[in-house]
Amino acid sequence: MARKPNTSVSIADVAKVAGVSAQTVSRVANGSEAVRPATKKRVLAAMDQLGYRPSFAARSLRAGRYHIVGLAMPSNISSAGRRIQFENIAAAAADHQYALTLVQINKKELSLTEASRRMESLPVDGQILGLGMEPYDFESFVPPSSIPTVLISQRTHPLCATVSNNQMGCGADIVNYLMNKGHREIRFAGGRREAPANIGRYAGWVQAMQDNGLPIQDPLFGDWTADSGYRMGTILARDKSCTAIFVANDTMAVGVIYALREAGIRVPEDVSVIGVDDSMVGVIPRLELSSYRFNDERVGSVAFDLATNPPAEDLEMPHILVPGTLVERSTVAPPR
Repeated sequence: MARKPNTSVSIADVAKVAGVSAQTVSRVANGSEAVRPATKKRVLAAMDQLGYRPSFAARSLRAGRYHIVGLAMPSNISSAGRRIQFENIAAAAADHQYALTLVQINKKELSLTEASRRMESLPVDGQILGLGMEPYDFESFVPPSSIPTVLISQRTHPLCATVSNNQMGCGADIVNYLMNKGHREIRFAGGRREAPANIGRYAGWVQAMQDNGLPIQDPLFGDWTADSGYRMGTILARDKSCTAIFVANDTMAVGVIYALREAGIRVPEDVSVIGVDDSMVGVIPRLELSSYRFNDERVGSVAFDLATNPPAEDLEMPHILVPGTLVERSTVAPPR
């Protein structure tokens, strides 16, 4: 007879019902491959019948691992960038049959030390700290020796592995793409000035413009929203020499295009526009916006791998910048 749900069931109980040894039950509970399929099936059926669940604590103690990775992020994870980052790290964990523990950090307390301190009290095998805005203690942060630590950052850190999308490379790729189309007067419409992603994309634009001997006009900055893109678009519509606009995200790029077209400027016949992140797929029908797509899946996979398989202590900490790809649609054309 099946035990009552609130009755404690032991490995010995399962072994008796399945007609096997307690050691065999233990092997099945721990995922060992050294059990014949027919025997494993019988043991699992006995576990189900008795309502047996392996002890997580005991299993972790025996294996020396929890099969859980901790992820620290700012509390407002609903923003597109953070949501994508979370989803891809969670997917990488699921692919390896790991669970993910999320620690949310208040925007006013973006501290690597605080995030790591909170993570140390949890059962995790490694931690990924993706705090978005650069924490004030980035330079002074010392990771705990007991937990492999990965930072989602464009900057290198002497004591932690770091991984990020190549934001500066994105800026350079877009300028070179527009230049190869024949554009020389390329403007930059950015997001929040202080945002690391914006800083990287802007730096890539400046460097590529300088390397190619192209004229650099004062950039404009918004706040990542379509409304701020629209405001920048109304300003750029008065720039008669501009032939192409590099907008730091797709949402603002949509606003820029609205403003240009309201001013009677055709896109791309008069001015080309390209965004970043390719986030309008499935949002806008018959999508025409050219964009730059980051490989967020790869960033999540690399971050997970580094958190669960850290480099040896005597090796230089890896710093991995993952490149993206251009997505050509119909808002970029050669200048007239």
